Amino acid sequence: MKTDIETVPGPSTTHPRAALEVLRAFLMLGLTSFGGPVAHIGYFRREFVERRRWLDDASFIDLVGLCQFLPGPASSQVGFSLGLQRAGWLGGIAAWCGFTLPSVLLLLAFAVVAPHLGGPVGDGVLHGLKLVAVAVVAQAVWDMARRLCPDTRRAGIALAAMTVLALTTTQFAQLIVIVLGAGLGVLLLRSGHAMAAPPLPLPLPARFRISRTASAVAMILFCALLAGLPFVRHLTDERAVAIFDGFYRSGALVFGGGHVVLPLLQAQTVATGWLSNGDFLAGYGAAQAVPGPLFTFATYLGWLSGSPAHPWLGAVLATVGIFLPGLLLVVAALPHWQALRERASTAAMLAGVNAAVVGILASALYSPVWTSAVHSAADFAVAAIAFMLLTRWKAPPLAVVALCAVAGAAGLA
Repeated sequence: MKTDIETVPGPSTTHPRAALEVLRAFLMLGLTSFGGPVAHIGYFRREFVERRRWLDDASFIDLVGLCQFLPGPASSQVGFSLGLQRAGWLGGIAAWCGFTLPSVLLLLAFAVVAPHLGGPVGDGVLHGLKLVAVAVVAQAVWDMARRLCPDTRRAGIALAAMTVLALTTTQFAQLIVIVLGAGLGVLLLRSGHAMAAPPLPLPLPARFRISRTASAVAMILFCALLAGLPFVRHLTDERAVAIFDGFYRSGALVFGGGHVVLPLLQAQTVATGWLSNGDFLAGYGAAQAVPGPLFTFATYLGWLSGSPAHPWLGAVLATVGIFLPGLLLVVAALPHWQALRERASTAAMLAGVNAAVVGILASALYSPVWTSAVHSAADFAVAAIAFMLLTRWKAPPLAVVALCAVAGAAGLA
């Protein structure tokens, strides 16, 4: 009997057909995933773990843990990895394009019409979209905590991660917490009494796996661009090279993604005189209001930073530049991560990492998601209604987004 739940592709799945499936799935997410990187993880889990069942919860959270380790936009890296493992290289590209291009096009449009936007209605819609993020992240934290912190030891690791994040202001805080979770997992969970052995990743066709050669090439290319672009920029003094170098460096050196990249982007664009601080902040507000990855803010900045004759070139170079390093690092790391996860001796470490990621998501639920969105009792009511619609009535995310946006525009939140 046919169902609407899809399964992991078998050897008979054709590469182009699987890639089209990935493109459709991620295009819908690219059009509806509001709320920033933490909310995107919640959307991904709902779509690919619960509905489509492309992988199980443990495999998904392991992938999230890997991407939290790496510099770059974590949600885009997770999406790229899901597409890569589902349908090979075409699947990875399809996932990135489907999830990213809607936001890119919307921010390009905003760069053109920005002088004509604003007012209380626009501000209200933006505020309503922030309340969507509260509901989505709360749902993700609740579901993941029940599955990945079922005992006191793993709950304690999650609480320790939350505490470290609350007391630490360094941009490397998430990386520190992941390492802490791995260490505590080895110390507290290795006996096997506090945990069951985690399931192995769902089987993947061999032709869809990344080779060690591809991994090495990706790492070499990442390092070569990071070290070589400044020299090329100095030698040529071309604005196009400077844009690509600046945005590549921002994407390569930021841990945690999302809001953490903003100081780097401001230094690359405002401090260099490419655009004003007012234009920068206006674009940042627009990036909050559109679905998809926050790193597409670079598209808007690149358009304004490029030459007046060819602003589209600046937008393309900035977009590719900021995403490329994170994707290269995923390709470089995935083969080794898969091999590591298949060893039974790493079960305790991965369980600790899983619990730490729950702590990271819970910390993000408070700041910046809750603190930037909930300012009144009405805000709390709208967020609570959205949460119940998602968790108890299983309402479509797009309907919840529309409800919150309307509530914000109407001044109810």
